Amino acid sequence: MTALRRLRQGIRALFAFTQPVDFDLASSYLTVVQMALFRQMRRSEQLHSLNVLRTVLVESAAQQSVPAELTVAALLHDVGKSRFPLAVWQKTLAVLVRAFAPATFERLSSGDPHHMFQRPFVVNVQHPAWSAEMLAQTDASPEAIWLVVHHADDAESLPASDLVPLLKRLQHADDAN
Repeated sequence: MTALRRLRQGIRALFAFTQPVDFDLASSYLTVVQMALFRQMRRSEQLHSLNVLRTVLVESAAQQSVPAELTVAALLHDVGKSRFPLAVWQKTLAVLVRAFAPATFERLSSGDPHHMFQRPFVVNVQHPAWSAEMLAQTDASPEAIWLVVHHADDAESLPASDLVPLLKRLQHADDAN
């Protein structure tokens, strides 16, 4: 199922240029400074983040409110990728190597993001921390920053926290998109 999901993501990324980005929706949840971060992302990542937000909103409809930290995290969890933009083939390569050659992935992901061949692996591992660093430069809440820095972690292995249920909601929405 993961391979199929990744294939769909890749196809959406390839055709992102055909889809409009709903900047109005994003700006209704982000501050002006956070919106500037959102605009730094590649179009495909903007569309992905908006889809993550929409999933969070739909799945939260019964609760009638979505915490602000969750909406901000949904929109900016991948903003760190804007430090070293990747082509679709590079993202695909990182996913395939992680799945089929984990030792190679580990070695390459501890490399230098300025090195073109190592970049996809480093970005794959480091983008949550970079996203959190960038978000911390805005007026984001500590809770939103925590969600962003942990969005790729195993929620079950984290210490108990009131934020873990929100993290699971974010991860579910991210995985669905």
